[in-house]
Amino acid sequence: MLSFVPSLASADEPSLVEWAQQRVQAGILKPLAARDGGSRFSRARPPPRERRVRVTQAALIRDKQGRDFVPFAVDVRFGSDWQQDDIVGCVYRASGSLFVKRGDAYFPAAFLTGKDVAPAAGVCQAAPARS
Repeated sequence: MLSFVPSLASADEPSLVEWAQQRVQAGILKPLAARDGGSRFSRARPPPRERRVRVTQAALIRDKQGRDFVPFAVDVRFGSDWQQDDIVGCVYRASGSLFVKRGDAYFPAAFLTGKDVAPAAGVCQAAPARS
């Protein structure tokens, strides 16, 4: 049986996946692209030819503090092959805050552009499942 109850979601409102991809594009990929114009003679890794965002789970995950987030990964391409998970992190739904993983810790995304930021405790980690 079909329901004729109108949906609360607007047709103009992006899906969760689209919203997360747009947020990562604006908050991580654009700042990295702007920074990539460095010297050819640097010893740093050359910038990739292309970056793409993948949302790794299309549903919200709740962290230990009860905040909802969406995990993502950024893949890079230097030549013809893609390298997955060059950047891994999450974006929080309510605030739009972006965090990226380095080692075992998560940092605010500003870390990627050279800002001196401290690791953020308890972010991007799912709360234990209730039994």
